[in-house]
Amino acid sequence: MATTSKALARTAAATSSTTLYTVPSATTTVITNIVVANGAATAGTFTILLDDIELQKDTAIAANSSIYIDLKQVLAATKTIKGLASATTIDFHISGVEIA
Repeated sequence: MATTSKALARTAAATSSTTLYTVPSATTTVITNIVVANGAATAGTFTILLDDIELQKDTAIAANSSIYIDLKQVLAATKTIKGLASATTIDFHISGVEIA
């Protein structure tokens, strides 16, 4: 089995639920950390879902700040990470390990 550490998603948020990452077939992914960054001068909110289950729901994020989420969550093949935010000035940075 090969393990590959990688950036799973590095993207600006959308204001409606969007798939940020899909686990490839014949692969298991371990999410190791998520950073949510708000580069705007106003506060916002964000939601992150793992396999359509809410990990964070309408979580507040202050203006010009970041939230760091350290976790170890396993997703099987074809499972997804989805996200959305109140503004596109909020960015998602998701890292993990793929095991194939």
